[in-house]
Amino acid sequence: MRVYSLKDQLNNSMMKPKYLSILFIFSGLICVSANLKGQSKLLGSKVSGTVLDEEKKPLDFATISLIKTPDSLLLRTAVSGLDGKYSFESLPVGTYRVNISMVGFTRVRSKEFTIDEGSKVVDLGEIVVPKDSKMLGEIRVLAVKPFIERKIDRLVVNVESSSVSAGSTALEVLQKAPGVTLDQNDNIAMQGKQGVLVMLDGKQTYMSNADVANMLRNMPSTQIETIELITNPSAKYDAAGNSGIINIKTKKSNSVGTNGTVTAGAGMGDHYRANGGLSINHRNKDINLFGNYNYSTREQGQNMIIDRIVASQPATTYFGQTGSFVRDNDNNNFKAGLDIFLNKKNTLGFLVNGYLNSGSEIYNNTTLIGRSFSQTDSSVIAVNNANSRYRNMAYNANYKATLDTSGKELSVDLDYSRYNGNEKTLYDNRFHNANGTIKAPSFIQNRTPSIINIKAVKADYSMPFSKTVKMEAGIKSSWVKTDNDFQFERLVSDSWQNDPGRSNQFIYDENVNAAYVNINKQYKSTSVQLGLRAEQTNSNGNSITTAKEVNRSYIDVFPSVFINQTLSKDHGLGISYSRRIDRPSYDALNPFMFFLDQYTYNQGNPFLNPQYTNNFELSYNYKKTYSLTFNYSLTRDVITEVLLPDTAKKALFQTNENLDKQINYSVNLNAPVSLSKWWSTSNNASVFYLGFRSPDLRGQDLSSGRVALQFNSQHKFVISPSLTGELSGDYTSPIEYGTLKISSQYAVDLGLSKSFMKKKANVKLALSDVFNTRKQTISSAYEGLDYNLVQKNETRIGRLTFTYRFGRSEIKPERRRATGLEDEQRRIKN
Repeated sequence: MRVYSLKDQLNNSMMKPKYLSILFIFSGLICVSANLKGQSKLLGSKVSGTVLDEEKKPLDFATISLIKTPDSLLLRTAVSGLDGKYSFESLPVGTYRVNISMVGFTRVRSKEFTIDEGSKVVDLGEIVVPKDSKMLGEIRVLAVKPFIERKIDRLVVNVESSSVSAGSTALEVLQKAPGVTLDQNDNIAMQGKQGVLVMLDGKQTYMSNADVANMLRNMPSTQIETIELITNPSAKYDAAGNSGIINIKTKKSNSVGTNGTVTAGAGMGDHYRANGGLSINHRNKDINLFGNYNYSTREQGQNMIIDRIVASQPATTYFGQTGSFVRDNDNNNFKAGLDIFLNKKNTLGFLVNGYLNSGSEIYNNTTLIGRSFSQTDSSVIAVNNANSRYRNMAYNANYKATLDTSGKELSVDLDYSRYNGNEKTLYDNRFHNANGTIKAPSFIQNRTPSIINIKAVKADYSMPFSKTVKMEAGIKSSWVKTDNDFQFERLVSDSWQNDPGRSNQFIYDENVNAAYVNINKQYKSTSVQLGLRAEQTNSNGNSITTAKEVNRSYIDVFPSVFINQTLSKDHGLGISYSRRIDRPSYDALNPFMFFLDQYTYNQGNPFLNPQYTNNFELSYNYKKTYSLTFNYSLTRDVITEVLLPDTAKKALFQTNENLDKQINYSVNLNAPVSLSKWWSTSNNASVFYLGFRSPDLRGQDLSSGRVALQFNSQHKFVISPSLTGELSGDYTSPIEYGTLKISSQYAVDLGLSKSFMKKKANVKLALSDVFNTRKQTISSAYEGLDYNLVQKNETRIGRLTFTYRFGRSEIKPERRRATGLEDEQRRIKN
């Protein structure tokens, strides 16, 4: 088999191994610096105190800065606990003060205090921090958050604080999140496991994997505030998503009166891209009116090489395939909403959001066929032209009531969503003999109109029994109907004629009814949450053309347990268990065939079953900053995207199969390290094993899996009060996923951020994949299938983004609504 270098085959400059070595050395120095920093704390005294608000209640999560005077040198920082307490240990002799800060509160300084050789404990007592009610000339006071934050049940990526994310798409930002990877088809995985539930503002998208990827590919990063990675969700969430939940929170306004943000950006790699957007918010005592609109246009290229050897009689056949495409997209995303405050305890809300996207794609593919890679007998030259249009509208009506002063709450959501998609592809295949003569060309085309209607209703109720015991309960029902009409036609005698053997109309109906209850008990140093969710599913998949119908009806129960133990002020332990389900995406069930050429195609599987996962997690956190997590999961009937041979056609095809089981072990470490007052880092590393077992995959035994490493390090440099720099790098070692062996991937990104006009305006400059190294090399883990695939997307892109904030700066944000459509929408293809 030929081995292609990107210099020879893709005409892209690749990162040499020395750059990867530099990245590892750089990361090693960080760890060494952190270790030395820790060793310096062995001697000295202890300083402690308590932070209170104006009502003399403990103020938790306030930032405490230890300052050495008189040179005002920042030595350390701490975060106040739930009881408002903080402490600094092992301090050397000297004079100090502490600064206390928190968003929405006035910055407070303590009096100076001295530690001498006789000091053991210095108690600063109670310090009251008043709320900040002043307006500083209409300037919004913004807190700079770290790029990665570890919270008790999730990892939070603060996209807005990152300059390297400016001008990117949501999918490109997600690829930089710790533990998140994308395969060659942009399927999303966390810690190597696919089956992730993607939510927007707590709302399920009800889309297929391909549609979620397409939606995120067309969403500008300027819309995103944070990305939450939840590896073990509670019973309150839909049971879908064996790998956990990725919740993408879009930006919200914090201001009173009227305010908004204007954004404009442009980027250039091998092709252009541009984006612009406007968000606005108006709030008074009676209503909150909000909305946003974002537009983006871009071109993106991809190069691909597939070398394949088919052993057959009387001779072995070699296929050398090279292809490239350019995708052009125009995207419109919008949202508008209204909250009506009926009184202090009752709120009525309405929300509408959607997108209008269109695109075109030209794919050029050449396949050389022969007795070896150097001896060509014939060839196929394919030129594929595709045009697509996707329309989605979602409507939500919601009501929230605070029933009494004890904390009883009731919320109700009614949802309706309609999705329309249509793609038309023209395939021009020309066959050449070894002597150069051309056979009659083959012209085929397909149309794939698709309509999806989703209805959902849900209600959630919470009731505290006491100050330490709380119950949450809820019900939900959803109804989904998809209609996919795949029309396959051939050009015969200058007339397009339907091919009944490949055309097919597929209708899928699904109804899911669910109920859950959570009981949370808080002890002195322990919290326990027990949850139980039940889901009843009715589905019907009907292939109208082939008269194949699959009916299913089943009930499942999904327990969950969460226990968190505070061992001491600085040490915490957590353990959790949950059972999850993943139903097949709508497009995976559709038996349509999509062609790259006659030797490469994709086909759905209408007989897929749901998969079930038991997930166990043990976590440890130190000072609510550093965390170590151990995870084990076992998935049965795992739905897996596989590449398999079509021996009759000597073709390679992609489909989804239920493999027997997937086994996953993982260890994750999150360690933010502050190297100086101007240099801070966020570091995340995961080591995991992902194994697949299936005794009969198309007649063969499959046993694949290996230990892999994922590492992400982000560095922020404060150059001046208004100028910051950013450097980030990520690395994923080789992994095996089902029938695929995937090579290592790595990249480095750079960014600069400059604020001006009293921090109302900001310019960010970013360069992604500086050394142009991000690519995928895939080979087969399936016996008897011999291929090597190299895929290189356009990833080295320079971006410039301008943001301007206007209006008042004290408005509360619009309410984030978790509607009833989250799970169903993620399964749509858009």
